[in-house]
Amino acid sequence: MRISVFSTKPYDRQFLTDANGGAGHELTFLEPRLSVETAPLAAGADAVCVFVNDVVDRPVLEKLGQQGVRLVALRCAGFNNVDLAAARDLGISVCRVPAYSPHSVAEHTLALILSLNRNIHRAYNRVREGNFALDGLLGFDLHGKTVGVVGTGKIGATVLEILKGFGCVLKAYDVAPDPDCVAMGVAYVSLEEVFAVSDVVTLHCPLTPDTHHMVDEALLARARTGLMLINTGRGALIDTRAVIGALKSGHLGSLGIDVYEEEAELFFEDLSNFVLRDDLFARLLTFPNVLITGHQAFFTREALSGIAETMIANVTAFQDSGAPLHPVSVERLA
Repeated sequence: MRISVFSTKPYDRQFLTDANGGAGHELTFLEPRLSVETAPLAAGADAVCVFVNDVVDRPVLEKLGQQGVRLVALRCAGFNNVDLAAARDLGISVCRVPAYSPHSVAEHTLALILSLNRNIHRAYNRVREGNFALDGLLGFDLHGKTVGVVGTGKIGATVLEILKGFGCVLKAYDVAPDPDCVAMGVAYVSLEEVFAVSDVVTLHCPLTPDTHHMVDEALLARARTGLMLINTGRGALIDTRAVIGALKSGHLGSLGIDVYEEEAELFFEDLSNFVLRDDLFARLLTFPNVLITGHQAFFTREALSGIAETMIANVTAFQDSGAPLHPVSVERLA
């Protein structure tokens, strides 16, 4: 099949080319993000491969459908950027990579927790400037602290396994509790209780209409004073304005994020020679107790290899049978 790959970076080309070695698909790598303006670049393609910040709404899907595209293959787990109802109406199939390396995101989550707690980011800059003072770098033992995990799918469950090794008290919230997590000693409680009793809360749930701005002013007000909040899920799980307010008041102790609700205009690009136009993001950067990484939690060799192999397998299955291995169901929207 002919596949137009949008939002291509050098590492995408490398891993997708390797994964495609025995499949024989025709890959066309495109640097621009998919949008209504760039959709014509997919002319002649049977499928498009897209990433988290590509726009796959109804106008884009209509253009793709007119050009003969029959499959949207996501190279990520989330699909909140795809208009599934429009895909159904236009007869375009959608597939995703439901799991690649949960360890990649889980381990990055722990890196954020440990770095924030022990002020590694601040200590690094101090030492480079010849400042070896310890004032302002005080942390706490993670052992014995209560950590809440919101969303206990593969990534959330892996985070819990790691935290168990640290000797943490484990709390979780999920609409469908995992029996394996319960057997591990995880106590499932309400979302409000997770925030009320935890020293650290980390988010690992999908972005849906129900979870959009899940962490809002009201929920933060219920949180334990000094809470550390981590988000490696989707940016819009938290209301950025509410989080900034909680940081300013001191009620929120620290924030570590690998995702941001308006990241499409920021992440995956080198903007070091430009002025940031996003005032909320710029405000976050002013806090010494905020640590931000640019959507790199997934970025390991193992994860990129798994993503590429699953995406290619999806396309091959669609070519052979008319159905990808990991479809995103659009029938439930009927």
